[in-house]
Amino acid sequence: MPEVVPVFLAITAVIAWFNARYLKLPSTIGVMAAALILSAATLLLDYTGHGKPRDYAAELFGAIDFSEVLMEGMLSILLFAGALQVNLRHLAKYRWQVGLLAVFGTVAAALAVGFGLFYLLPLTGLQLPLPFCLVFGALIAPTDPISVTGLLRKVGAPPNLETVISGESLFNDGVGIVVFTVLAAVAAEHHAPGGAEISLLLLREAVGGIAFGLVLGYLTYRMLKSIDSYQEEVLLTVAAVLGGYSLAHHLGVSAPLAMVAAGILIGNRGRRKGMSDLTREQLDHFWELLDSMLNAVLFVLIGFEALVLPFSGPLFAAGLVAICVTLAARLLTAGLPVAMLGRRSGLPEGAWQVLTWGGLRGGISVALALSLPASPERGTLVTITYIVVVFSVLVQGLSVEKLVRKVVPCTG
Repeated sequence: MPEVVPVFLAITAVIAWFNARYLKLPSTIGVMAAALILSAATLLLDYTGHGKPRDYAAELFGAIDFSEVLMEGMLSILLFAGALQVNLRHLAKYRWQVGLLAVFGTVAAALAVGFGLFYLLPLTGLQLPLPFCLVFGALIAPTDPISVTGLLRKVGAPPNLETVISGESLFNDGVGIVVFTVLAAVAAEHHAPGGAEISLLLLREAVGGIAFGLVLGYLTYRMLKSIDSYQEEVLLTVAAVLGGYSLAHHLGVSAPLAMVAAGILIGNRGRRKGMSDLTREQLDHFWELLDSMLNAVLFVLIGFEALVLPFSGPLFAAGLVAICVTLAARLLTAGLPVAMLGRRSGLPEGAWQVLTWGGLRGGISVALALSLPASPERGTLVTITYIVVVFSVLVQGLSVEKLVRKVVPCTG
């Protein structure tokens, strides 16, 4: 894999340039669209018999373990970078909305998608056991804040809507991974653990992850406060993220939730009391740049993943069913409750539509699907997950800005 890295980074850089120069789409959406176009062209050349470009490309990208790269390498940085920008005062003001959407909304969406897929999938000629349908529900339930939060700022949407959407997306990644871990174990072992066992696992993963993240964030904040040298302070945050993520895994607590908790603490208390203006500026620039670069790499990886996935007519039909089920579940578990509460939700009129359509799925869903152990059901799950993610990013991602402008009263 080491020899693949420079080749892939060079491809990512050229695709990012092409998008900035010609496509002019939002960065993450544009690089993924360009990678998909290249994948389609490669498949077309292979189909028409012009050499074996697909074999070469599949060998190159097949050498990259997408699940390991994201879950063990990139996720900690992406979550910490996102949490670093969260305003704790705003988040605390909307803690109930964020908490209900991130915890109960994610669990409810996972169950709704799982049961919906189980009953509707046979219409396509395919069938999955209920435990694997629930696994799909768990891996597709977490939403991705990358594209939507940037668009909300661009159109001047109310800060409370941005806070709720970004806060939900950051926390439901961790919640979704915990739920996925439990359901994947059930599907693999073909028996359901007891209620006490599940409660203990959830308590250890979720509460333990947040507690560990707060301790890690506080220790890092104390070290930041004790010096005034931005080079060392930026290095401290990098060490906290990479080392803390690895340590959380060894302790058996949720590493994603730990990174979110640490990022929020350092981004607020650390930013106010532990950094000079110069350090604050350098830290923000560093993490913003790293976040942007890794997001480009991630979405290019998603685009090229099409080269190594199995596709067929029934699988495409299953993907379309999964898209409809996922959107319906998002409406029922996020959009409808906010619409019914109206102004009592604390969100602007039209927020329920943005929450529903703006609940994009991203790389975490693909990585979780690819992390499943080998089984007859794995290929089906991976392919329909990929179809849902591509639709979410390209169709929903490109149209959500127009929706926000239409239904939400904007401030600028």
